Amino acid sequence: MKKRPEAIPWEQVKKELFRDPKVKKAYEDLQPEFAIIQALIDARVKKKISQEDLAKRMGTGQAVISRLENANASPSLSLIKRLANALNLKVELKFTPR
Repeated sequence: MKKRPEAIPWEQVKKELFRDPKVKKAYEDLQPEFAIIQALIDARVKKKISQEDLAKRMGTGQAVISRLENANASPSLSLIKRLANALNLKVELKFTPR
């Protein structure tokens, strides 16, 4: 039986990848999208709502929610507002210095 390779901690991989300034910039550019996605997933899970139930509340299909949560789609502000409404949340936009 083959021994599984040891897992490399994310921080170690990230440190290695970030040596390339282009990779670091691309990662940083995507952070707002990932933050939105993570906040929506956290809210849905906290409220114990399935993707299917959330989709029904929004009048859309479960595949839309799945694509969004898997970062296979970039949500429009309109979709974000519909998601927030379906989760009984408020949307706030905040700009901070870099």
